[in-house]
Amino acid sequence: MAEGAVLLHGFAKPVEVDLLADLRDIVEQAPFRHMVTPGGHQMSVAMTNCGGLGWVTDRTGYRYDADDPETGKPWPAMPPSFRELAEQAADHAGFGGFSPDACLINRYQPGARMSLHQDEDEEDFAAPIVSVSLGLPAIFLFGGLKRSDTPRRFRLQHGDIAVWGGPARLRFHGIAPLADGEHALLGRQRINLTFRKAL
Repeated sequence: MAEGAVLLHGFAKPVEVDLLADLRDIVEQAPFRHMVTPGGHQMSVAMTNCGGLGWVTDRTGYRYDADDPETGKPWPAMPPSFRELAEQAADHAGFGGFSPDACLINRYQPGARMSLHQDEDEEDFAAPIVSVSLGLPAIFLFGGLKRSDTPRRFRLQHGDIAVWGGPARLRFHGIAPLADGEHALLGRQRINLTFRKAL
């Protein structure tokens, strides 16, 4: 996709059954919710987390927190199926030694989108971002280091993994409004697993 950014087509498909079973367990403990931005805008994408830290947003700002603000309990542990896939994808993309401590789980339903943004709430930008696509296809917008840079468009299918780090780590990226459809395993939705090293 760019220097430091790789798209691994179908990389997650061999473990899709394990991923989806573990996803169901996570969502039972920490259900999806529509978070609110500091500006008071409710996000169209529903979110939850697993791992030692979870990314959250509310009126006070964006941050990582060890506890789910809705339950007061720690986020569900990151399943081995999630962690191993993220580590293998990062290694395959040239980022060996990746050890994620956070997995943000996004649920897109038709019409949901993610505006262009940088992943910049982490303490150290040395580790890459590993983003797993499951369910309906989506258009991934991968821009430059300035918000005004025109993004390139990549079609993400079920099982694809995008990995970006190094010179691409702070590139702006987003998801175009999700087109309606029906996926054999996930129905009318797209699930995105975003693995990060937050601390």
